[in-house]
Amino acid sequence: MANTWRRDNNKAARLLSSKPLVSFLILTLSLYVTFTYLSTSSSSIAVNTIHREQAHKFPIPPFDCHSSRQAAPIIANTVENLKYPFIYSLADLGSLPEKPHKNIVRLLKGKPFRKPDISATIQELLEARSRNAFVVDVGANVGMASFAAAVMGFRVLAFEPVFENLQRICDGIWFNRVRELMTVFEAAASDRNGNITFHKLVGRLDNSAVSATGAKLAFKSNEEIAIQVRSIPLDDVIPESETVLLLKIDVQGWEYHVLKGAKKLLSRKKSEAPYLIYEEDERLLQASNSSAKEIREFLYGVGYTHCTQHGTDAHCTKS
Repeated sequence: MANTWRRDNNKAARLLSSKPLVSFLILTLSLYVTFTYLSTSSSSIAVNTIHREQAHKFPIPPFDCHSSRQAAPIIANTVENLKYPFIYSLADLGSLPEKPHKNIVRLLKGKPFRKPDISATIQELLEARSRNAFVVDVGANVGMASFAAAVMGFRVLAFEPVFENLQRICDGIWFNRVRELMTVFEAAASDRNGNITFHKLVGRLDNSAVSATGAKLAFKSNEEIAIQVRSIPLDDVIPESETVLLLKIDVQGWEYHVLKGAKKLLSRKKSEAPYLIYEEDERLLQASNSSAKEIREFLYGVGYTHCTQHGTDAHCTKS
C-alpha cells in the first residue's frame, strides 16, 4: 500500500510539473486574449458602423474627435447643483497667473465649477419629455448646453466653428460617456450654404462672432483673428422626420441668420415645433445688421407668437 500511495503521489506531481502547467497557462492566456480581441473588435466595429451610418444622414461630415489632435492643458470638473450632473472642460483659462478663470480658483478650493444658467434651464425644460428626440445646440462653445441634455439621454446636434472649443467638446464627450448621443459639426449655422468669415479673439473663445464688431464689443483690447469657416442652414442638416424638442442659439448677434436657415423646422405645427431659446442682445444684433424687432417679426410669421425675456435670452413657443 505504501508503494501504491507513492505511485499515486508521483502521478500527481507529474501532472503539476512545469511542462503541463505552462501549457495550460499558455492555452488559458491565448483563449483570454482571443476573446478580448474579438469582443473589442466587435464593439469597435459596431460603434464605427453607428458613426458611419450617422455620417450618411448629414450633408456635412460630423467632427471626428478621435482624429483631432488633443488639446492641452485639460482643466475640467463637475458642474455644481444639477439634477443630472456633467463635466465640462474649460477653453478660456483667463490671463494666468494674474487673472485666472473663476472656475480655476474654484477648482483649487476643491469646489465644482459654477453652474451655467443655461444648463439648469435646459434640464428643467426637458425633464418631463420623451428622450427619443433631438436637442439642437447652435453656438455650442464648450458644450455646457449640449452636455446638460446628453447626460439626460437626449440626442444632441451641436454646431461650433471654433476649433479650440471643439477640442473641449471632445473632452466632455469622453468625460460624460455620451459619444453615441452627440453629433458635433465644425460649422456655423446660417441662412446660406458655403463659407463665411468668422472672427475670434486671441485668449477669448466665448466671444467669437461672424461680425468683427460683435466679437470685440466686450473685449476691445484683445487681438482679433479672421478665419474662414463652413456655414450651413439647419434645414439642410436636420431630417424632417426627426423630432426636435429644443433649439438653443447663442451666436453673438448672428441669430437672425440662423433662424432664417431653420425656417422649415420652425414652421412645423405647434405639437412638433421646438422650444426656442436664443440670445437677444441688441448691440450684437445691430453689429450683424439685424435687430430684435426683425427677429420677432420673423418668428411671428412662422407661428412663434409667445416670447418671454430671461436676462439676455428670449424663450419662444407657439401659443
